Amino acid sequence: MAASCASTLSSLSFVSSSSSNSPPRFRRFGVVAMASVGQKVYAPGVAVSEGNGGLPKINLKSPHGSEAEIYLFGACVTSFKVPNGKDLLFVRPDAVFNGQKPISGGIPHCFPQFGPGPMQQHGFARNVNWSITDSEVTDGDPAVTLELKDDSYSRSMWDFSFQALYKVSLHSTSLYTTLKITNTDDKPFSFNSALHTYFNASITGVSVKGLKGCKTLNKDPDPKNPLEGKEEREEVTFPGFVDCIYLGAPSELILDNGLGDKIAISNSNWSDAVLWNPHLQMEACYKDFVCVENAKIETVQLEPKQSWVAEQKIELV
Repeated sequence: MAASCASTLSSLSFVSSSSSNSPPRFRRFGVVAMASVGQKVYAPGVAVSEGNGGLPKINLKSPHGSEAEIYLFGACVTSFKVPNGKDLLFVRPDAVFNGQKPISGGIPHCFPQFGPGPMQQHGFARNVNWSITDSEVTDGDPAVTLELKDDSYSRSMWDFSFQALYKVSLHSTSLYTTLKITNTDDKPFSFNSALHTYFNASITGVSVKGLKGCKTLNKDPDPKNPLEGKEEREEVTFPGFVDCIYLGAPSELILDNGLGDKIAISNSNWSDAVLWNPHLQMEACYKDFVCVENAKIETVQLEPKQSWVAEQKIELV
């Protein structure tokens, strides 16, 4: 049985942005509960609190014992704890929470650009405030939907009208995300995207299965001129610096994080994958994480009113 609560949250304020004088409504188990005007109501298991640096964050809690945290700045999931208390995600020790720089860790967005290009590295979506548009609960498992629309800041780099919806759903041992990009402009646009996911790891014991046979674009040693190749290994390991794109990646990869956990990273419509570990370029923390990223390297073109949707599931197996 599902319950849903549609609501909005301004970027840095908890004051309702609704222009209606009617109090918000929350439907649960067929009953509509009324809240006082201006009070923010979310589905059970969904709460908003002050996070690091005073930035608002969403807390998801499942009755099964799992938890997740999502910052509105960048719509960045910074924590996913499974019932045994382990956090499968990693936030770098040099991460800043000042609303000025992207959060370095968790699951940052790369949109509408992956990597370097005409705009800032990895695009602007990870460097702006998103808003809450909906929260819901299904069989006790909470979910929240965030929204990003174009504004003067985004248009200064990418002059198009768009809507991005990002739904995060928490389950007992898995975290689902759905990203939907819609062209709300009157002209076509194109983009790339990725979920730059950081996993807690012990890098010497890390391996990734499922990439054998994929075409590779290896950015080591020259990221500006990646070497084309083909992955021949059953398991990819990380003995040194790794920055490699895998084109036509399968719908599921298995990560052994070197900490005794195996994590299935599955997807729909994220056609590519990226593996990254900076090695000695980040000597303070490279041993403690690995990035396994679902990506769309090939350019997506959307005509007016068209949408593109991609899903990701991270599951402890």
